[in-house]
Amino acid sequence: MIYMHLFLSKLFDLKLFFLFGLLFLTCKPGFSQTDTTAPYKKYPTFPPIELVQLNNQPFTKKNIKSNQASMVFYFSPECDHCKKQMDEMIKKMNDFKKIQIVLITYQPLEQLQKFYNDYHLSRFENIKAGRDTKFLLPPYYRIRNLPYLALYDKKGNLITTYEGNVKVQTLLKAYGK
Repeated sequence: MIYMHLFLSKLFDLKLFFLFGLLFLTCKPGFSQTDTTAPYKKYPTFPPIELVQLNNQPFTKKNIKSNQASMVFYFSPECDHCKKQMDEMIKKMNDFKKIQIVLITYQPLEQLQKFYNDYHLSRFENIKAGRDTKFLLPPYYRIRNLPYLALYDKKGNLITTYEGNVKVQTLLKAYGK
């Protein structure tokens, strides 16, 4: 009887060991550390954008002028905060003339066209506009608020990012102006 009890006890211990082993193996990913760093922080250079411009032509990272500072301005054409940011920037656009500004939205091209026309943006050679058809940038930057601004130096290296409205003087100061 004692042998039977020892045998069942060992068998029970083996079953528990096997069960906990299975649980450990299936839960192991939960215990491992995953990198939660935002992609733009891992790769602090100008993002791999793939936009459709107002003329339906593609605009990619290759279209960014070399040796010129740049700004990603991610927005929604109907966002009041985005409109306010654009209003403030247009007042000082002469200070931004050596910075390539890439206006990017996820909204339809018709809305982008209206925004572009309402602000008469065609008069500024340094502004390009396009639609992020693949919705690449919100997860890349982990955008939570609009407008979202990412500033890059002449070499394409990230200077800083901003969510929400930013004073123009703050932007210019970030570029060393």
